[in-house]
Amino acid sequence: MRHGSMHKLGEVVLATIQFTDTFEVKTRPAVALFEEFGNIVVAGITSNLQMEGIPLSRKEGAMKDSIIKLNYLFTVSEKMVKKTLFSLSAEKKKIIVEEIVKKLKA
Repeated sequence: MRHGSMHKLGEVVLATIQFTDTFEVKTRPAVALFEEFGNIVVAGITSNLQMEGIPLSRKEGAMKDSIIKLNYLFTVSEKMVKKTLFSLSAEKKKIIVEEIVKKLKA
């Protein structure tokens, strides 16, 4: 039986993430892409505006202007999600899906 809530596409969450190139674990914002069986696939968010990705502004709910990095995908347990921060607009979710599809077709 599930005790948590299902995370949906476009929810910006604060999650504990282990990076693939190090053993370091950090709490970072990320965008939920989908959840299945208590595992959530998320895209990392960075405040480094020099990086490539989808812009995310303060007006949209971010604490500071940021970039959604679709090349930084992680699978986290729902237990690693500290909280949901906000949800993206339908337009932003559509952009994310279109960009993921482009990457899958490349």
